[in-house]
Amino acid sequence: MTRTVLAIGAHIGDMDLTAGPTLAKLILDGARVTIVALTPGERSHPRLAPAEYKKQKIAEGEAFATAIGADFMVLGHSDGFLPDTDEAAAELATIIRDQQPDTLITHWQQSRNRDHEHAARLTARARHLADLPLEPSDPPHLRALADLPRHAVRTVLHTENWEDMDGFHPTLYVPIPDEAFYRWISAIRHQPFARGEHGFRHIDYYTALLTTRGCLAGYPRAAAFHSTPTPELTKLPAP
Repeated sequence: MTRTVLAIGAHIGDMDLTAGPTLAKLILDGARVTIVALTPGERSHPRLAPAEYKKQKIAEGEAFATAIGADFMVLGHSDGFLPDTDEAAAELATIIRDQQPDTLITHWQQSRNRDHEHAARLTARARHLADLPLEPSDPPHLRALADLPRHAVRTVLHTENWEDMDGFHPTLYVPIPDEAFYRWISAIRHQPFARGEHGFRHIDYYTALLTTRGCLAGYPRAAAFHSTPTPELTKLPAP
């Protein structure tokens, strides 16, 4: 049975950086992966107007997903204004019911970036809504869900992000083989913000982090995640 994974980020590029090496590994292992960006991340360029940068970000997200072998979706929310509402969670839950993933990957719940925190909360709420029985009398924003089969997601993993480190501690290390690492590097290096052109040297940071976590886990490279504690999850092997 093919493993199915949804990687849910607040902005285009979030999951590319933090979960990208693991997604590349999963795809090489035969998994079906979809990267979902809740906003384009269009307000983060130091010079370009949001409308112009939005087009660039969407092109970058599509190119990255294609390069590692993933599918890609970007929702219509606005960078810096991602809502933490039941309506937004229901939109995400519709994707979960449609895709039927085994695993969700998203941000850690505490962050200096409000969109990241909201993405984590929306993912948790969407996971609940995706498995909830619905009736015709339920609110209108849930009606699209009712047309799709219920789905219980077994595994939720939170990525290690330099902006989301308050209270984060790894509970799972995923070894990253060379083939997955180089597929990720080849894809991510085409994103200017990831190269550090907006200030922070993301690729250098996450490459060094893979080595650091590999030292702790006993692998040449590894990615660290915090797993949402469920009875099933404690028995799962690393992806």
